[in-house]
Amino acid sequence: MSGREDGMADQAQDVVTSTTVSPGISEVTLERSPANALGIPLLDGLHSAMDAAEKAGDVKVMVIRSAIPGFFAAGADIKHLSSIDAASFTAYGDKMREVNDRLAASPWISVAAVDGVALGGGLELAMACTLRVAGPNGRFGLPEVKLGLIPGAGGTQRLPRLVGRGRALDIMLTARQVSADEAYRIGLVDRLTDGDVTVAARELADQLIGPSLPAQLAVVRTVDAAFDSPLAEGSRVEVEQIQQLFEDGEAAEGIRAFVDKRKPEFR
Repeated sequence: MSGREDGMADQAQDVVTSTTVSPGISEVTLERSPANALGIPLLDGLHSAMDAAEKAGDVKVMVIRSAIPGFFAAGADIKHLSSIDAASFTAYGDKMREVNDRLAASPWISVAAVDGVALGGGLELAMACTLRVAGPNGRFGLPEVKLGLIPGAGGTQRLPRLVGRGRALDIMLTARQVSADEAYRIGLVDRLTDGDVTVAARELADQLIGPSLPAQLAVVRTVDAAFDSPLAEGSRVEVEQIQQLFEDGEAAEGIRAFVDKRKPEFR
């Protein structure tokens, strides 16, 4: 990203790495000891990973995982917060929100692989992903009220959309941690595995890589519209998305391939 100092960019590369695990699938690994606190280096590293994916131009699925045992991301960098004023705190929150909003609007499907603590900003990062896979040790929560704060990087908006108003309030007002089993039951995570969460996330990515990406992104946009708009407006978005898939997407190729009894050649 523009405006970063060279030293900070080097730090970002140290705590966030991005690799291509198979054609079209990028795996982003968070590794900032001891708990993947979302300090500036990690946030800049996530921006750099998205920069690289956009530059590559062929990423269809991005898996975000942690290399720190027991942690996906523990949340905001409390040490950093303790040394800044209100204006700096607002700027820090804006930076976290910028990462999450960019990820949520990215031109690929994103999957969070969580087998450990995902609290505060860590859960907000996971919720910004398209889908979430949890391992048996996954723990989820938005405990900001314990600090006299509220979630500030999308948590108050994304959690109710995933689990409903009452459950979201329960989680945020009590500041409790939700187990992987409960998270799956209430819809906070989409898949649950008893094994290696990274393997499970890669298996999901392999399933996602086959269909048309423009169609998948259109599904996400129309489903989001179902939560953000009245029914009539959501239906209008659905019609627009279908038209765009014929004009700019891969609908024609998909239909021809079906008629020809062959595998479609999606980009």
